[in-house]
Amino acid sequence: MAEKGKPDAPEELPPDEAGKKKKDEKAKGKDKKEDKPKDSRPKVTKVHKPDFKFIVRLAETDLNGERPLQLALSDIRGIGIRTAILTSDRVGIPRKTPIGDLTDEQLEKLGEAIADIPEYCPPWMLNRQNDIDSGADIQVYGPELAMNVREDINLMKKIRCYKGIRHETGQKVRGQRTKSNGRTGLTVGVTKKAAQAAAAAAKAEEGSGKKEKGGAKPAAAAPEAKKEEKKEEKK
Repeated sequence: MAEKGKPDAPEELPPDEAGKKKKDEKAKGKDKKEDKPKDSRPKVTKVHKPDFKFIVRLAETDLNGERPLQLALSDIRGIGIRTAILTSDRVGIPRKTPIGDLTDEQLEKLGEAIADIPEYCPPWMLNRQNDIDSGADIQVYGPELAMNVREDINLMKKIRCYKGIRHETGQKVRGQRTKSNGRTGLTVGVTKKAAQAAAAAAKAEEGSGKKEKGGAKPAAAAPEAKKEEKKEEKK
């Protein structure tokens, strides 16, 4: 009997029935979720201008015309997002306009602005300061950047500096740890153990071969002893 003023305690179900009840409740919840539409918002289709350019060629690089101007310019190798923002502001084009909507004249101005980046960007933003050939601060972009990097690596190899030697041997150049990363050759633990086991087996074989040679010497000396015995008998 329950006490007055207190609600009756819920009846405890056996564990099997309680588990079944929970599964049924979960199944009902899944059915309710499946009934709901995933996305009730209408899909918006992009409408482009008749002269829209889906691929724009700038700085010898193909750019996606649907990308905003500041992001499309940063797809050019050697031009980052901050340099792209400065370039778009220099030309006077809004940063978020799709690059495919630009006219041919605007694209020409963009190409000229990219070529003149050292004139309006601070020196610390340029990617090639104190150039080896000219000594000036310049901005290298596009395929020319990859060529310059290759030439710099070849120069380091020629003068045999530390970085050049590391490039030649295929090891890490910028001070990374090599105890656990970038391991090649016999330095890898598994191959090192295998090499040690092979060396130990070779030593064991050499030792057994020496023992066999040492035991064969008395047999080789037996004919000489017989000759000496015959000489003594003749005397």
